[in-house]
Amino acid sequence: MPRSNIDVELDSAHATWISSDVALFSTKTGNLLLLSLVYDGRTVQRLELSKSKASSLASCISTVGDAFFFLGSRLGDSLLVQFSCGLASSSSISRSVKDEAGEVEAETPAAKRLRRASSDISQDVVSGEELSLYNSTPNNSDSSQQKAFSFAVRDSLVNVGPLKDFTSGLRSNADLNATGVAKQSNYELVGCSGHGKNGSLCVLQQSIRPEQITEVELAGCKGIWTVYHKGSRSHASESAKLVPDEDEYHAYLIISLQSRTMVLETADTLGEVTESVDYFVDGCTISAGNLFGRRRVVQVYARGVRILDGGYMTQELCIEVPNADASSGSDNAVVSTVSIVDPYVLLKMTDGSIQLIVGDPATCTVAINSATISPSFADPIAACSLYHDKGPDPWLRKTSTDAWLSTGAADDLEVTDGSPQDQGDIYCVICRESGRLDLFEVPSFRCVFSIDKFTSGKNILVDTYLPDLPSDAQRTVKEETSEGDKQESGQNMKVIEIAMQKWSGQYGRPFLFGILSDGTILCYHAYFYEGQDNMVKMEGGSMVENAVNSISTSRLRNLRFTRVFLDSLTREEAEAGASGQRIVNFSNIGGYQGAFLAGTRPAWLMVCRERLRLHPQLCDGPIVAFTPLHNINCNHGFIYYTAQGFLKICQLPSLNYDNDWPVKKIPLRGTPHQITYFAEKNLYALIVSFPVSRPVSQVLPSLVDQDNNHLTEGDNIISEDAHKSYAVDEFEVRILEPAKSGSQWEARASVPLQTSENAISVRIVTLLNTSTKENETLLAIGTAYVQGEDVAARGRIILASIKQDSNNSDNWVNEVYSKELKGAISSLASLQGHLLIAAGSKIILHQWNGEELNGFAFYDAPHYVVSLNIVKKFILFGDIHKSIYFLNWKEEGAQLSLLAKDFGSLNCYATEFLIDGTTLSLVVSDDQKNIQIFYYAPKSMESWKGQKLLPRAEFHVGAHVSKFLRLQMLPTSLSDRTNRYALLCGTLDGSIGCVAPLDELTFRRLQTLQRKLVDVVPHVAGLNPRAFRRFRSNGNAHRPGPDNIVDCELLRYYEMLPLDDQLEIAHQIGTTRSQILINLNDLNVGTSFL
Repeated sequence: MPRSNIDVELDSAHATWISSDVALFSTKTGNLLLLSLVYDGRTVQRLELSKSKASSLASCISTVGDAFFFLGSRLGDSLLVQFSCGLASSSSISRSVKDEAGEVEAETPAAKRLRRASSDISQDVVSGEELSLYNSTPNNSDSSQQKAFSFAVRDSLVNVGPLKDFTSGLRSNADLNATGVAKQSNYELVGCSGHGKNGSLCVLQQSIRPEQITEVELAGCKGIWTVYHKGSRSHASESAKLVPDEDEYHAYLIISLQSRTMVLETADTLGEVTESVDYFVDGCTISAGNLFGRRRVVQVYARGVRILDGGYMTQELCIEVPNADASSGSDNAVVSTVSIVDPYVLLKMTDGSIQLIVGDPATCTVAINSATISPSFADPIAACSLYHDKGPDPWLRKTSTDAWLSTGAADDLEVTDGSPQDQGDIYCVICRESGRLDLFEVPSFRCVFSIDKFTSGKNILVDTYLPDLPSDAQRTVKEETSEGDKQESGQNMKVIEIAMQKWSGQYGRPFLFGILSDGTILCYHAYFYEGQDNMVKMEGGSMVENAVNSISTSRLRNLRFTRVFLDSLTREEAEAGASGQRIVNFSNIGGYQGAFLAGTRPAWLMVCRERLRLHPQLCDGPIVAFTPLHNINCNHGFIYYTAQGFLKICQLPSLNYDNDWPVKKIPLRGTPHQITYFAEKNLYALIVSFPVSRPVSQVLPSLVDQDNNHLTEGDNIISEDAHKSYAVDEFEVRILEPAKSGSQWEARASVPLQTSENAISVRIVTLLNTSTKENETLLAIGTAYVQGEDVAARGRIILASIKQDSNNSDNWVNEVYSKELKGAISSLASLQGHLLIAAGSKIILHQWNGEELNGFAFYDAPHYVVSLNIVKKFILFGDIHKSIYFLNWKEEGAQLSLLAKDFGSLNCYATEFLIDGTTLSLVVSDDQKNIQIFYYAPKSMESWKGQKLLPRAEFHVGAHVSKFLRLQMLPTSLSDRTNRYALLCGTLDGSIGCVAPLDELTFRRLQTLQRKLVDVVPHVAGLNPRAFRRFRSNGNAHRPGPDNIVDCELLRYYEMLPLDDQLEIAHQIGTTRSQILINLNDLNVGTSFL
């Protein structure tokens, strides 16, 4: 068979069938290959292999349906690719691929493009190279009618793994005057991620710091709202009427102050128009919004409602409380909270009653609806809200009947009072002080869903309406409810704010939020559940039918809610008398939709793929009010007012928020290995390798040195291969400058290395120049020459100075010293003005005199040093096979002395010091995915007179920890220690964890709680969390260490338990629920890094 010019390696390739006769291969280099079976009847004539595209480095590939396949990647982003097949010539193939890609990009919304923006997305590359695997002459008909496949990336999942190394640096929009928790938002985590062409820098930020446009100092603000006005800019352009709703500019900004209201026009500039509009400006505004398709503005104040057409008032309603003589305090009842959903306005009064204002779209007028709920003095209303179930096929309608898939289901449930069916249904959510939650249809106020004891925080919420139960069953339910009410009244738990929202999307399901008086935030996600016979199980085990058919069909009997976990970082103690709205919905801020949570611990709740992503915003402290803003100078931005008295106009940073931490990937087109941060210049030094084609004579010099006389006939293949090119990795150290506001990351300079020289370690070190007695900050690079087994290992140490020169990139890095050493230089560190170098199996301490390095102290390591850590004069290093060693530097005798070591055989991955006040611990991770913590106790008998490090704790992480980063913890309410540090852990799976010290009393309490939760919390997939966290020794002898680590992954489930279970568990372990929540909250706040 004749040779082809295609070189294909199917080693580590993955394949799937995309049609009956075509298989798709993904190779280890990230190329897609098409293998076609050319057959005639039942006879396969030949196999044709052709190159198709370049994609991610795939770890798996699978066909999804008839038109999609999924490329899963451990080293890059995973892709969902749509393919289509046709019969065409090669020229039309190329054209169809490009056209398809263009259509995909054009049809994809902005938010979707943001989420799938990636360096790993397939490139539209069509190649005519083809390899026939059977030497048979193809028919002309086959070649003219070959299958043409076109591919288009429809979605991608961001992957930040494997995290080989990371460091923390200053953000571009940092506030250098910030202190406390706000100061943590000044920093970001920059990590080395991916491999090969999927290599990238991942910039991770746990909390959001908005891009500020402007700020104004303003005193006494209580609330802010932005409103639209249709036609307000029609004089500027007739096409403005055709602008989509999400792109329409806001018309007015309403600011409620202590005793008055300001109105600003949101045109090119924010100009105050308070005196020239008919808004109510002589008092506080409770709420504002739009009615009648944004043709009118509704403003609600304490005793009335105004309807405005732009700046002109068209109607005013005075709010009067019905049955004012029923209570002596009703005369003073005013509006407390407001919920606006076009064309309804729901008012909750201070006496606990509610009133519904109904709008008429034909006349653009409103009136108070008489069919409201009468106030109950025994069980007053605690919170209420309106919910709009949008769309031509509202989701909640499907839950009202078993035959929800039938075409006639929607026709049977005709909405009332003339609301257009394609606009959806509107419901009212009411929660009473007893904890009962009801869902009513609007405006008829017919109850369709009820929940008893909503404040208990059950995992599943079910309709508890039982109209036709026997008298015994009714008595049982009443007794159970009264007992629950008594228990909860002792806790004084009630709902202070309720919200229900479904964001746009064909498959969207509503979320239900509830804020309790103790600061707990309950979050539920609705789902459809079709029961067998709609039976309700009573306490005695008997089954009772839920309702008669005529009644049950009118209720949402197939509706269920499941609890969604929210981080306790959003938890806060509600202030007495605080009535401000905390949950503010938004439909498009920076291309994302969700809700903003105001208060002392503000946070963003972003809905991505029907999943809530919680991102805190800690940079400004407490936030009093928030509202979206979209105008010509602030494109899909927002305004918020801080407790310090500043009104800020901002935009979201351009990050991918569909992640546990917001992330931005900077493609490198190479493999990143190690990174370090130069704080003085705000620069990063990064080791990058990338493949370069070189002739085999440079890759394997021994082939060239062979004597041709000794070649046999079988060696002719070697002589032929000697003329080929092979891909080898070349290394360089790049100097990167982080992105400033609105710009990109830039490579300012690079330090090239010699052929076969690999950079292994890079650090910014501070050295004392013994000649000038001054400190110099230099870039230190440790390398190794990779030249095969026959050549003795050696490396090179490079010292370079960095200075910023915007005019000439060649002047950024200046090499000041270079020297070869025996052995590969695997680790570098600065020790009290000296340079500590791990070269091969030796650790050598060098002095710097401004011209050269002179070694004057050393220590012999067992095999190979993988990491070096310094705290004052103490040294911790990890050996690749012999665990960790603890050294001390004595300047008087100029010697490195061994204090203690671990005598076990541990394959180290990473090491670091853990500092808790005056206590110093040594942390190490190994190849079995464990973390061990040791301590030095020379006076203990078990330490063999101080020679042995004693175990303090051990823990199975479940992932290879490749890096520890020591960060200072924040003081909390129970602990004011400032010299306390936690370790941020990066793993090869792309996950990030944290190891933090605890006080003794807090640890004992949480450890007891953990042991209790092992028996209470259902195990995921039946896997016991206690067994999973045990140390894994892979069959080696290991003496179990002390159980001194608590698993916060398990402890966080305590807040997800129902309230009764939380109280019972706290009572059993001899503490209180509030004390446990304070401990968990303090741990969260103390580790609120980045």
